[in-house]
Amino acid sequence: GSLWFTEQTANKLGRLHPATGAIREWPLATLDSGPHGLTVDAAGNVWFTANSKGYLGVFDPARGGIVEYRMTDPRATDPHTPALAADGRVWFTVQQSSFVGRLDPQTGLMQLMELPANAQPYGIVLAGGEVPYVCEFGSNKIARVDPVTLTVREYLLPEGARPRRLTEALDGTIYYSDFARGKVGRLEPRTGALEEWPTPGGADSRPYAIAATRDGKIWFSESGVQPNTLVRFDPASSQFDVAIVPSGGGGVRNMVATPDGRLFLACSGANHVAIATPRQ
Repeated sequence: GSLWFTEQTANKLGRLHPATGAIREWPLATLDSGPHGLTVDAAGNVWFTANSKGYLGVFDPARGGIVEYRMTDPRATDPHTPALAADGRVWFTVQQSSFVGRLDPQTGLMQLMELPANAQPYGIVLAGGEVPYVCEFGSNKIARVDPVTLTVREYLLPEGARPRRLTEALDGTIYYSDFARGKVGRLEPRTGALEEWPTPGGADSRPYAIAATRDGKIWFSESGVQPNTLVRFDPASSQFDVAIVPSGGGGVRNMVATPDGRLFLACSGANHVAIATPRQ
């Protein structure tokens, strides 16, 4: 039930205990690593991307040790967002370098798949816990990587779209936040069909973090609205509900839905983390 977070400019990992509000921090051994994204495996190990130092790290809170896995291609310099597959392998995006990577912790094998130079892969989600879908933030595309063949398929979004983060809904569809056009969109992977909805904050709302809860609702934050908002979208009715982020948010760059239906938010520009408990 803990909330883990990265402190990118402070070069630390942090943990919030929700029941007590206690926060503990761990500095990283490599200076200026720039920890960016993280995910936690079933054993409680924290996997994180060292955005400034070109490695994927894993931290064992019980023992305090960190293992670093360096990028295997010198062009891959800025690992960005990780995601943990059902088989224990760790997928991750490498934004400015335009790669998608996969690490097998059992063998240490790291594989890097190169995307087009302008792709800027950003957010990532593993459909069914296995198949990576990646936002090409530098273009109007979402990429799918076949986990067996490692071939890449791209889905074309409307002109001008810039998908930033995405999430998988209960029915297997992929929802994305269109940062450039103020929309939330849905991709049907089997057919490539798209549907979009304007966000409540309008064309300049800059929707960013996004997550799906088990009740079928889609949640996202509008970073272009001040203070930032937390928006609930009901695909069944196409209705939106809007709440204000108390700290202002400062750009809610990421959020995750917990098994009990809460949302953990990273309010990056406001130096806060947040827990949202939705009302029915």
